[in-house]
Amino acid sequence: MKEIAPTRESFAEIGAATDRLLTGLTGLRDADVHGPSRLPGWTRGHVLSHLARQAPALERLLEWARTGVETPQYADRGARDAEIAAGAGRPAAVQLSDVRERAAHFQHVIETLPGPAWQATVRPFTGELCTPQRILVIRLRELELHHVDLDIGYGWHDIPASARHIILADVLSYYAEAGGVPDFTLRDSEGELLGRIGAGGPVVTGTAANALAWLAGRSGGTGLGPAAALPALPPWL
Repeated sequence: MKEIAPTRESFAEIGAATDRLLTGLTGLRDADVHGPSRLPGWTRGHVLSHLARQAPALERLLEWARTGVETPQYADRGARDAEIAAGAGRPAAVQLSDVRERAAHFQHVIETLPGPAWQATVRPFTGELCTPQRILVIRLRELELHHVDLDIGYGWHDIPASARHIILADVLSYYAEAGGVPDFTLRDSEGELLGRIGAGGPVVTGTAANALAWLAGRSGGTGLGPAAALPALPPWL
């Protein structure tokens, strides 16, 4: 699974993704927040509640790394889902304030985490053993993908190349380790290699943005080709 070093540049990448999200949320009304997102069964309020609640959940893993005391991200999936649902119906102003404050606190925590803690071993909700360096990838991924999921004018091609490169590598690493994934090679529109699963299979071509949408389960392969050669992928996460 993808990890990134806890550098000034990594922290700035997460801070910039947060700023883009908060800028996009400016002016949202209650009716907008209660309207549907691009995720089936979730309103924009569900997405915002998830982003707000995810920050302290990831901080629990960072506390685990700092102290050595096991502190799970969530008690279980039911507790996670209940937290999201509980906050989904709040007014827009409350939602936005929550996202902003939680994101600011998370940014402070990562920027002040002691050096040795970054080499500790923790286990996120998804089950893999990793260092807190993976938590930086998870937060960046969630900020960017859910910004698109909110359906507020931010699309796959709006994700900056630096962030998209990290997220695409993370999603590809998931498929490389998952079972039942057919072989394929992924290349961008200029023929540059984006990733490879297995040793054979079809060559899928298109923009990195369209490839990420497809791999993340948000697209059936729009903009990628040849359409007849697109492999059927198992669900991501």
